Amino acid sequence: NPWDTTKVLHTYVLVDKNEPLPSELPQGTVVRTPIGKAVVYSSVHCSLLQQLGAVGSIAGVCDLKYIKLQEIQDRCRDGKIVDTGDGMSPDMEKIIDLHPDAILLSPFENSGGYGRIEKLNVPIIECADYMETSPLGRAEWMRFYGLLFGRQQEADTLFTQVEKEYVALRTLAATGTPVPTVISELKNSSAWYVPGGKSTTAGFYADAGGHYLFADDTHSGSVPLAFETVVDKGQNADLWLIKYNQATDKTYRELEKEYAPYTGFRAFKEQTIYGCNTGKVSLYEDYPFRPEWLLKDLIKIFHPSLLMHYDLKYFTKLAN
Repeated sequence: NPWDTTKVLHTYVLVDKNEPLPSELPQGTVVRTPIGKAVVYSSVHCSLLQQLGAVGSIAGVCDLKYIKLQEIQDRCRDGKIVDTGDGMSPDMEKIIDLHPDAILLSPFENSGGYGRIEKLNVPIIECADYMETSPLGRAEWMRFYGLLFGRQQEADTLFTQVEKEYVALRTLAATGTPVPTVISELKNSSAWYVPGGKSTTAGFYADAGGHYLFADDTHSGSVPLAFETVVDKGQNADLWLIKYNQATDKTYRELEKEYAPYTGFRAFKEQTIYGCNTGKVSLYEDYPFRPEWLLKDLIKIFHPSLLMHYDLKYFTKLAN
């Protein structure tokens, strides 16, 4: 259990669907595998199942408007996947009609359960991978999903490849000098949410050979800070990375218009801000299970000479 490591969040007992159910089974949620029909709540897991060759097992999805995977959109349009509505209050009738083998959703701390969906007698797979504190730790969850969908070999092979490439890149990044100081994100109404020092984002910055200025923080999620706090620590940062979702790419002029005090940051003055427009690129779908792709981008930004012939995949230098 990521919120209380002295406890177990959930135990799953996987039984081959072609075998009879044994009379003696350990305590836990029985899942007949491989799962042939799943309702999947997040695009991250749709993306992984696509990579494991198990996209045909996705029978329903929630929050379709946020899923930027063309194959999922096409299959919904063709009636092969059912849009089961909003993840916070899914369409129960549509889910019941699907007779799914399992429902994949992300658990939240003290959420008080999953409401009506728990009464369907369908195994709920709690996808707590997002709570992992290291990029490779999160990626390794693909082996669990591989077991569920009968793609164990594909998942093990993919993880071995991801780990090998990630470790090689991390080793390369450690040779880069000087080590740049880094801040990230933007002010959001009254608070500036920065990634906690124990978050996967902070892990990425360290592995890419950067010095994240909030690395000494002990949180694994985002931390709301006052603007003044971020200014105190980050005003002279070498680099500033931002993520946003809009139709056109952000510019320095736009940032200044949004909040004039941004212009006081050294990264603004020296134009070393890099932006990732998540409305245009598949960052959120990719990086949880392909962390090496994001790591490459960060190394290119932090130590350009280490990856001379690599072109950025997710981030771009902000234009005027």
